[in-house]
Amino acid sequence: MRRYRIGEVGRLTQLSLRTIRYYEEEGLISSQRSQGGQRWYTDQDIVYLKRIIELKGLGFSLAEIRRIIELKAEDESGDKRRDELLSQYRRKLSEDMRKLDALKMHIDEIEWHIHQLEKAEDGFTSCPGALCASCEYSSRCIFFSS
Repeated sequence: MRRYRIGEVGRLTQLSLRTIRYYEEEGLISSQRSQGGQRWYTDQDIVYLKRIIELKGLGFSLAEIRRIIELKAEDESGDKRRDELLSQYRRKLSEDMRKLDALKMHIDEIEWHIHQLEKAEDGFTSCPGALCASCEYSSRCIFFSS
């Protein structure tokens, strides 16, 4: 098994040395120490750091990541970690789908405002007037009354 100094780990993972040390302090990875106190990391540490980067990119908190890593001690087979990851991925997907729906509604609202302002005769201070009856947004316009 190959051993890496912290600088090599930083280059391989593109993490700052401070971040690597922080993840070690948080128990997400561990290093071995030489007699002179030099930190040494293994291939497994590189894998864990890359997994941490991946999970953070997907919106996982360090606490969520720690929980997944800690499951190794409870289940060497990896089944618990796999199940927890699947559960977390599904939860994140559901949250992001709700955010996407909200963003779509927000975009639709902005499009309506653009349309309304483009049709207004004197810009912001008036209603588009006669165009309102045929406007595709008339059902939600606060200016139009049938």
